Amino acid sequence: MRKKLLRNDHLVKLKEMSDEEYKDKSYRIRKRFFDTAEFKEAETIAITVSRSTEVDTRTIIEACWEAGKNVVVPKCNTKDKTMIFRSIDSFEQLETVYLDLQEPNPLTTECVRKKDIDLVIVPGVVFTLDGYRIGYGGGYYDRYLDTFSGSTLSLAFELQLAEEIPIEEHDLPVGKIITEEREFQCSNQV
Repeated sequence: MRKKLLRNDHLVKLKEMSDEEYKDKSYRIRKRFFDTAEFKEAETIAITVSRSTEVDTRTIIEACWEAGKNVVVPKCNTKDKTMIFRSIDSFEQLETVYLDLQEPNPLTTECVRKKDIDLVIVPGVVFTLDGYRIGYGGGYYDRYLDTFSGSTLSLAFELQLAEEIPIEEHDLPVGKIITEEREFQCSNQV
């Protein structure tokens, strides 16, 4: 119940950002991300296509393509709450599914094996400095990351940070969080 309240409170704060503030903060996060070793060393980057309140990933995806990176986007299976990543090289390969999520069209994209992904950019609504997060409630990323051995990081606005959140046994921390103000290695890696 506390997770749900924290998620809802932070979603309200995110919606209160002005367009100008959103664009400026997303730009600063993107700039910091491109300076990281994780970005520079990764050949294949897993990332979601952002929705209205999330850090803008469309410009990040475009810059990844320009840098010669392989971009993979999740395709969720709502029946068993699992996901796979599929490679995209154009936004035309996306289709809008439930909750206005944009996912790769299976007819025009190829599946990418987990072991071939170097970096997963993990979305969320609320984050702690030790890398734990509250996502959107489906548990897709915790299940996927349970057997993932590459790097993980999250892109978040400062207003998404919280001192503490309820942590469950299956919750997995990310390795790094990047905000418009700073980047930090998370102290609670599994």
